[in-house]
Amino acid sequence: MIRHVGLLLSVCALGFWPASCDNIKKETRQVFTQNDVAMEVARDVEILYSDSAVVRVRVTGPVMNNNIDRENPYREFPEGVKIEFLEPDLSIKSTLTAKTAVQYPEKGRIIARDSVVLTTVKKEKLETEELIWDEKTAKVFTEKFVKVTKPGEVIYGFGLEAEQDFSYWKITVPKGRIKVDQLDEVLK
Repeated sequence: MIRHVGLLLSVCALGFWPASCDNIKKETRQVFTQNDVAMEVARDVEILYSDSAVVRVRVTGPVMNNNIDRENPYREFPEGVKIEFLEPDLSIKSTLTAKTAVQYPEKGRIIARDSVVLTTVKKEKLETEELIWDEKTAKVFTEKFVKVTKPGEVIYGFGLEAEQDFSYWKITVPKGRIKVDQLDEVLK
């Protein structure tokens, strides 16, 4: 008699398992839809920004996490980012690199952090720990400590406002050494 009960329980368990397994799959399909997925991961990313059909900016990174949250969407570059500001002929005017960055598409901003360096073809170099690029105004800025190196001089201070290509820039609270022969230019 014990054998028959054990066999009956085994058959029942096998008989009910596929039905319950199908129910679990259906529930899983119902719980996770495409709209509920919060993060997409992309590798070797390249994003191009254009103005009047001319490419002006190229953003690249080894990994991009795209958070598609409906309330606060953002793109994160956890393994570094490189932003190249381009001339109309696609030559590079300036380059911004950082160890991490977060882009907020709705706000039109990228916040670059950790070892941020912006270099230009004029051999100018900006170093800071955080730099915000406003895509809409085509400007970069920070409230953090900055160091700007130009041929023959180093200027540092706190806070910076600049054009995205670094053609014009201003340190809010500057300190440093300036060549005397360029003093007239600075005072203008």
